[in-house]
Amino acid sequence: GLDSSTRTLSTPSPGLKSSSLSSPTVAVVHPQPGARAHTRVSRGHSPADLLPDGVLLQIFSHLPTNQLCRCARVCRRWYNLAWDPRLWRTVRLAGELLHADRAVRVLTHRLCQDTPNVCLTLETVVASGCKRLTDRGLHVLAQCCPELRRLEVAGCYNVSNEAVFEVVSQCPNLEHLDLSGCSKVTCISLTEEASLQLSPLHGQQISIHYLDMTDCFCLEDEGLRIIATHCPRLTHLYLRRCTRLSDEALRHLALHCPSIRELSLSDCRLVGDFGLREVARLEGCLRYLSVAHCARITDVGVRYVARYCPKLRYLNARGCEGLTDHGLGHLARSCPKLKSLDVGKCPLVSDAGLEQLALYCGGLRRVSLRACESVTGRGLQALAANCCQLQLLNVQECEVSPEALRFVRRHCRKCVIEHTNPAFY
Repeated sequence: GLDSSTRTLSTPSPGLKSSSLSSPTVAVVHPQPGARAHTRVSRGHSPADLLPDGVLLQIFSHLPTNQLCRCARVCRRWYNLAWDPRLWRTVRLAGELLHADRAVRVLTHRLCQDTPNVCLTLETVVASGCKRLTDRGLHVLAQCCPELRRLEVAGCYNVSNEAVFEVVSQCPNLEHLDLSGCSKVTCISLTEEASLQLSPLHGQQISIHYLDMTDCFCLEDEGLRIIATHCPRLTHLYLRRCTRLSDEALRHLALHCPSIRELSLSDCRLVGDFGLREVARLEGCLRYLSVAHCARITDVGVRYVARYCPKLRYLNARGCEGLTDHGLGHLARSCPKLKSLDVGKCPLVSDAGLEQLALYCGGLRRVSLRACESVTGRGLQALAANCCQLQLLNVQECEVSPEALRFVRRHCRKCVIEHTNPAFY
């Protein structure tokens, strides 16, 4: 439908020979056909001329951007229809070589013609992977698109704090922000001087619910404190490989963002048990937690989370070598609604821990035990016998017999078993 239409701009395929596609798609935004200096000889009416505007709009809503721009060159009627604002609620920019700043500038200029200097219909911009996007492009979005609700600029490493400040300040309805791989971004706030010890400007708050800052390597504890202070409505926060964050940063999250449901701290190697104690203060809200490869985490931290977050559904603790069967026991008894668990590369996890999971977490759907050297067929049989809804079991690099794997297959018929045992087929 028109309400969910998506437009994509991309760099052309190298195999295309047409001169009109030899430069980025945005170059084909042309004046109205009726504005040309000379007229063409009439060729009669096309059957498409008989279609009402509503039908043509429905057809146009399924076209990619380059085809839509070509349609705009057919006649004045098609030009006006192709640039109907309802076709441009979502724009996707694609291609490492795309002149993304220019694309944003030309698009917003055209979409602002009916409402000078402001585009009230554009709600979603996806420019992930457009490495040539800079602060200039985001400045245009901030100035022209006050109704923006979703912005994805993953991998746009030229984007900095200044541009993010402009966007969150000028787009009060922004709810979804993906900055993964934007290594220059170190904070998000409503005050230009982020280093100042200020509360949100005049009581304002940023309405972001979803924030992905994966691979923002320069993010530090102070930056996360500022983010937590200004974004109290966060429900989904991803901080994978933000290696400078420590336990102190998580204290601010629990204090200012009590509604977080999903939190990823994978590869944040400075985070330990004290950090998980702070995370546990999220209590009943927390559903998803990833602490993969956080080597400082042990049974102590997992016990905090298990005790205070009973509604936890997903836990990724892969590579947490301090986790043992005791930690799994606390988790199983306190989080009976657990659906997905990854304890791969945890060498101290054995059959005893799996038996506890099987006893208390009968609703498990996905379990990864990859490279758990102490796991044998006994633990797998306990899981299979009690967790009949199991859909995925990873036992690669585990010493388990073909008989145990066949037992799992018999009891969990919908389960996909990932293994490295050549005798099982």
